[in-house]
Amino acid sequence: MALSLGLDGAVALVTGGVRGVGAGIVRSFLHAGASVVTCARNAPESPIEAGGSTAEFVACDIRDTEQVDQLFRHIEQRHGRVDILVNNAGGAPFAEAATASPRFHDKVIGLNLLAPLQVAQRAHAVMSTQDSGGAIVNISSVSGTRPSPGTAAYGAAKAGLDNLTASLAVEWAPAIRVNAVDVGMVRTELAEMHYGDSEGVAAVGSTVPLGRLAEAEEVGNCAVFLASPLASYVSGATLKVHGGGERPAFLDAATTQRQSQQGKE
Repeated sequence: MALSLGLDGAVALVTGGVRGVGAGIVRSFLHAGASVVTCARNAPESPIEAGGSTAEFVACDIRDTEQVDQLFRHIEQRHGRVDILVNNAGGAPFAEAATASPRFHDKVIGLNLLAPLQVAQRAHAVMSTQDSGGAIVNISSVSGTRPSPGTAAYGAAKAGLDNLTASLAVEWAPAIRVNAVDVGMVRTELAEMHYGDSEGVAAVGSTVPLGRLAEAEEVGNCAVFLASPLASYVSGATLKVHGGGERPAFLDAATTQRQSQQGKE
């Protein structure tokens, strides 16, 4: 018997779904048959389309309580329900912790931890009144589980988001399932800017056990799974989507040392 994702007609909100990983998540949910609403401060250059459907865009700064309330009022008025929330909006520029300002750190923590909590609270208010409840997927990062030099506040916020996921999964059960995806390096439209060029992207990808960076829709597919009935008994989980993680540096150092010794023999 074929498995069904069971998302046909489901209403999904994806925050920050206009480019990069967020756009990939939106496309994955569209392919799965969901009606997708996405939000960001600025509209995408062109509508996000996939599977013969188009995502609806609503302008919203998720750090602003009033704008978040307006967003959910719009979704309820237009669709009558909210079945899925994907808290994707986030990120942070490189900044050394010793010199970054308190205001900078406040903004990073606000966007990556406090804003997802605020949006989740508003989603809970809707989902808890629905017979079918709902599912929340928080898009976190491997930066929350390993050192994050240059983005220390971001890593700390993502660690908090992982903990928040586990806490909400307990508080809001059984009506609402809450899970997280810890994302590693992803190939997006900005990848070559970060890593120099296509050769730079390939070089960085070679450090991953699977030999490449993730595609945005591969992250989206994992979010779809966690939101779908296929994961009906999965809550409070953090799924690592990082291609096997990072090869330990000591292994490369040991290999280099052995090769050096062999060359001297």
